[in-house]
Amino acid sequence: GKRALPFFAFLLDSEGILAYNGVRYFHHGKDAANGKQIQVDYRRHDRAGHCRHYLQARRRAVLHPPDVRYRGAGSGHLQCGFPDLQPSADNLIRRAARHSAKHVFRVALLLLTTLGCLAAIIMLVGSGMLAARVNQPDSKIGFQVIAPCVAVVCMMSAFRGFIQGQQDMVPTAISQLIEQVGKVFLALPMAYIGNQMGGVAMGAAGALLGTTIVEGIALLYMILLYFRRRSRFDAISQLAPEQNTSTKRIAEQLMVIAIPITIGSCIVPLSQFIDSAMLVNRCVVSGLTHDAAVETYGVFSGMVIRLINIPTALSLAVSMSLVPAISSAWAVQDMDAVQRQTNLGLRFAFLIGLPCSVGMSVLSEQIFRFFYQDSSLSEAHLMTGSTLLMVSSLTVVLFTVVQATSSILQGVRKQRIPMYTLVAGVVCKITLNYTLVGIPGFNIHGAPISSLVCYTVSLVPNLYYVMKYTGTKFNWRDWLVRPGIATLAMGAAVCLMTRILPFSRLLTIVEVAVGVAVFVVTAIWTKALTKEDLNAFRRKRK
Repeated sequence: GKRALPFFAFLLDSEGILAYNGVRYFHHGKDAANGKQIQVDYRRHDRAGHCRHYLQARRRAVLHPPDVRYRGAGSGHLQCGFPDLQPSADNLIRRAARHSAKHVFRVALLLLTTLGCLAAIIMLVGSGMLAARVNQPDSKIGFQVIAPCVAVVCMMSAFRGFIQGQQDMVPTAISQLIEQVGKVFLALPMAYIGNQMGGVAMGAAGALLGTTIVEGIALLYMILLYFRRRSRFDAISQLAPEQNTSTKRIAEQLMVIAIPITIGSCIVPLSQFIDSAMLVNRCVVSGLTHDAAVETYGVFSGMVIRLINIPTALSLAVSMSLVPAISSAWAVQDMDAVQRQTNLGLRFAFLIGLPCSVGMSVLSEQIFRFFYQDSSLSEAHLMTGSTLLMVSSLTVVLFTVVQATSSILQGVRKQRIPMYTLVAGVVCKITLNYTLVGIPGFNIHGAPISSLVCYTVSLVPNLYYVMKYTGTKFNWRDWLVRPGIATLAMGAAVCLMTRILPFSRLLTIVEVAVGVAVFVVTAIWTKALTKEDLNAFRRKRK
């Protein structure tokens, strides 16, 4: 049971395997070398990512009826049932020969479908064991209704990866929006119906069943898109059947390449699974009742973590664009281009992560109340959530840089290093969770500290090996000093406003807008943000 969900995460994290089908042949030109590709792909994907995460946050904010115990416990049941095992193609290396792309696609689709169906059956049969392992017996039905989603997402991953291999990120972004919009209009009503029929556990199961149905709709969209564009794909010249690598060999190569990359990209779902398996039990040890422990865990995992995920959309867009750009430059040993792309990617990572971390931390209470003020959460739960968000927000910059460094290392064919650093970080997280969360009076507040240590342990060696293998020097001025000055100015302005102004949703929006404006102006003044960077946010007009 302890290792089951990370295994399912491995299968769900496979959509980029098909992008091995030769992104590299799209990137031997000058655009990959001069940094344009990162900005183009980043601009196209981050808008959909922000919409997707915003819809996630709003869906979670209204997922449960206005009942304090149900709100916390329902989040606990939901998170134990499905700790966000969504595919992460962002961190997989795209490489293979163009002229064998369709053959690799067929092999990978067969492989992923087989593994996905097998994993779905295992989850279905072992649902009781998984529910017992996370100390939530009522969540058994949640595991059962989400099990088919494993097979569905595996199949969808093949289509997403193949189309990404053509350097088209738009279908993936649209399918992700379909997922989130569908969950709002389908999972929410099904959660309400389930709650009316059978209480908390059935409500969570209804939401998860809605998720499975919506994933099926997203898969149908990708299949229809594939057949609609089939003539375009058929125009790509392919090797003769006898010249293709054997099916067995391709499957072996995909598994060998995918396993370390997948483990490295499982840092979030793996951490969430560890939380779901340990935090409730350790909160009980600290002196909370079981019901109170489930409610507290629901606040942390179902509310705080969801808010943290919103700004990570930008970092994932950057890391998705980094891999093919660096991989193509590395393939021709253009070290100047590798260093240029590495510097650009890490500059973006710090430029995004620092203001997001500080801004969310300073505005933690306002942001948490913005989403959950109208719920029946008690004042104590609201303050607990605000405090957890204040500390957890600091993980955003660490996560952003970890994602960027992992992508860079994958681009230079060192995909095992992020896997090892992740293992080290998770070991520290487990140890600290067990120790800190079990301390009376500390309980759930030890979880954000454990996450900070986990990401830091992964970050430091990642940065070291990035500089070692790419020959890039640590750029203190562009990575830390300039963004840091802009971040401090923004933090001071926002902090002053929170001291003067009372809470209201309108004023929270004003505070966020002022913070963004102060950061942008200061960043332009310090040259942390350049004209070329701003162009990356503008839609390209023809």
